[in-house]
Amino acid sequence: MTLLQFSAPPLPHYMVSGFGSFLPGERHMNRQNLQMFDLLVVTGGCLYVGEEDRRYEVRAGEALILRPDCHHFGTEGCHEETPCYWLHFQTTGSWSAITAPETGPGGPETADEPAPASFCDFHVFNLLLSQYTTLLQPARMEELLLQLEQLKVNGHLDSVRLRQQLLFQEILQLLSASIDRDRPVLSSKACAEQAASFLREHYREPVTTAMLGDSLNFHPVYIARCMNREYGCSPMEYLLRYRIEQSKLLLMQTRFPIARIAEEVGFNQAPYFSSSFMKQEGISPRQFRQRFN
Repeated sequence: MTLLQFSAPPLPHYMVSGFGSFLPGERHMNRQNLQMFDLLVVTGGCLYVGEEDRRYEVRAGEALILRPDCHHFGTEGCHEETPCYWLHFQTTGSWSAITAPETGPGGPETADEPAPASFCDFHVFNLLLSQYTTLLQPARMEELLLQLEQLKVNGHLDSVRLRQQLLFQEILQLLSASIDRDRPVLSSKACAEQAASFLREHYREPVTTAMLGDSLNFHPVYIARCMNREYGCSPMEYLLRYRIEQSKLLLMQTRFPIARIAEEVGFNQAPYFSSSFMKQEGISPRQFRQRFN
């Protein structure tokens, strides 16, 4: 058995995920230089996957993690419809592959430190904490702090350290939630976030600033000012960037023609999609796809 060993902190972070179904005869994509881990969880049928010289038959209820530094490919087509969840994740820390229960004679197989993913940006976010606040859930906060205290005696164990990190994350969430009572101060941020959510939900559709204003009950000029303050771009610029990000997923995950991908992410014309992609990414959609083939 091969184990992937991550050093934490920093914890491995979620990138992007989705669901698809392989029809009979279809096989997993042939890819290399993915630059992130790929978790596959099969819910029916069987997926036949190779990674370098290793072969796997991933059946319903099983999961497989593909490494970012290896060539992986479908070894044969599915015999029946095979639904599968996929999830990409990454770490900014070091990691290695080891053989359980102990490393082999040559020691652990150490991978190069992975680079950030090039196909999908990992965005940082702001965590707001009030220096002085009234807790919304004081009893829950006390419970979490008590659990941390009780874990101290076994704090030298890896499993307990993980639990400590998870408890701490929930504490931060409780502290952040206490700011909600001061939400009027954040009205500009709330407007920008609502606008972004609307654009992300309707990116496949023709969207206008008037539609956005009607949905949020704010004047389009005010929405644009809020989005420029929070995201550094106008609503239509945000929409364009998000459409390009979604197209990058389709370029990597499917064999769809460029014209179909353009249509899938809300572009009326393939040439405009290609020129927009080139302007944002510096390469054409076809060149981007070739990175992973």
